[in-house]
This record gives sequence, structure tokens and C-alpha cells, in this order.
Amino acid sequence: MDSTTQGTERRLWAIRGNSQRLDGGAMFGNAPRPVWERWIAPDERHRIPLACRAMLIEERRADGSTRKILFETGIGAFFEPKLRDRFGVVEEEHVLLRSLEAAGAPHATIDAVVLSHLHFDHAGGLLSAFEAGKPLSLLFDKARFIVGREAWERSKHPHARDKASFIPELGPLLEASGRLELVDGDRSETLGPDYRLHRSDGHTPGLVLAEVASNHGPVVFAADLIPGRPWVHLPITMGYDRFPERLIDEKSALLSDLVARNGRLFFTHDPECALSRVARDASGKFSAGESWPSPEGLPL
Repeated sequence: MDSTTQGTERRLWAIRGNSQRLDGGAMFGNAPRPVWERWIAPDERHRIPLACRAMLIEERRADGSTRKILFETGIGAFFEPKLRDRFGVVEEEHVLLRSLEAAGAPHATIDAVVLSHLHFDHAGGLLSAFEAGKPLSLLFDKARFIVGREAWERSKHPHARDKASFIPELGPLLEASGRLELVDGDRSETLGPDYRLHRSDGHTPGLVLAEVASNHGPVVFAADLIPGRPWVHLPITMGYDRFPERLIDEKSALLSDLVARNGRLFFTHDPECALSRVARDASGKFSAGESWPSPEGLPL
């Protein structure tokens, strides 16, 4: 289903959030440093720059009504200073909020927030910025929050290996909002039929990849299945991935499908590029093709 068959026009914005610097070896798993440093240069602490980018979709219907949907919120600014340094968060301010305002979509106007999973670098932007002596609060005052049920359960009952990736305060705040939708299948009641949800387990159980319908080829929010252009290459995985071989199989299936449908990937962690078409050469190798570094109001 394309983006105009239901009388709805859609536009896409890349929304910059707080950026990070993380260890390059961890981000590229078992790829040797001489290979990965050609793609992203590390600093003196062996860290590489990473975006924590959100995707904003604005819908305009034939009756004149509008809807704003935000896909993820980045890492935000909820960490206390000591942890902000430990996890490589660069800016002190809540960058996502400023970026949303610049795009004409302040956080209080967002109608829905779709979360691929609840690791802090994807969901931390839901929370207010750190202030000493003050509890964290939930932003996005009217939004419905869409989360895969399995990802939600994982956040409530994490494994020892990924327990530190979750924010203890976030789950209770989402539940108390009364605006949480847990999704079991490939469609969300809030989003409607033009949004398809792909499931992935390689990075973390129950990760959800949202697909947006478009006249110019579907757009899939790639989350941590494919965090940026270097990870489009099938063998490249992160040290943070729970099941790397499964992830590679999932990535292969998704990329093959998107090539067949002239699809595009939205990258949350690529430091320089937000969106690219998926290409495949004669040898079968996947790569990032036509790219949009920072789309603002791109028609879908």
C-alpha cells in the first residue's frame, strides 16, 4: 500500500538527538580494527562518533487533519554526569527537544512514539534531562507509546548481560501514562495498516523494525539490526548483539526483500547519513546506495 492510496500524504524528517562516542571494537564486533577504522575513524580513546537519530513522519490527510509520529527518541540527557561520561554522551542539553522544535514538532505535539526496543540509547530521550535532586519525568505529553510485547518483557526481566542497557524508571512511567500499546503482531492499532512491524531477535529479543509505506519504495527504521551504512555489509555485527549469526540471517532476509521492493533504510547511529536505498551488486553483496544525509520534509 503506498502513501497516497488512502488520501494521506507523508513527509519524513531526520531528527538529531544527543550524540555518543563508543568503543569502535565493541561497535564492530569481530571485525578487525584495520577494516572498521576505514569506515569511521576512532579518537584517542578508541571511540567512534555515533548519532542517536530519530525519524519523524508527518501525515496530512485529505480532510486537513495531521498526525506526527516519532520513531525512537535517542539517548536523551537523563544520565547524571558520571554516567554521561561513561557512556560517551557528548552534549549536556536534551538535543532531541531542540531538534523537534526546529522541525515544527515540539515534543508535546507528537501523537505517537514507536520504540524498536527499550535500550537507553533508543528510549532515553523519552525522559526529562538530568537535574540534581529531581526525579526523572516522562515527556511527550499526549503521545501513544508503541512497543513490541517481547521487547517490553525483556526490559522488565533482562538477562545479566544486558541489564545495564535498560532504564529502571522508564517502565513504570510508561505504564502509569495509560498510553502504552504493546504489540504482538506486525500491525499496531495506533499506527494503522500503512505501517508494518518487522520482528528481529539477533540484537535483542523482540526488536521491532517499523516500515513506512511510500510511493518511492518503503522506508524501514533499521534500529540496531543495521545501525548505519557499514553494518549493511552482512558479516558486520556489533559486540552488543546477543545472537550475531541469527542477526546476519535476519539482515539478509530484510535486505533481500528491500532490494526487491526498491526499499530504503533509516539509520539511527550512522554519524553522517540518515537514509539510503539498499543496493546489491552482481556478486550479491549488499551496500548503501542512493543516500539522504539529513532529510527535512522528504515526500514519501
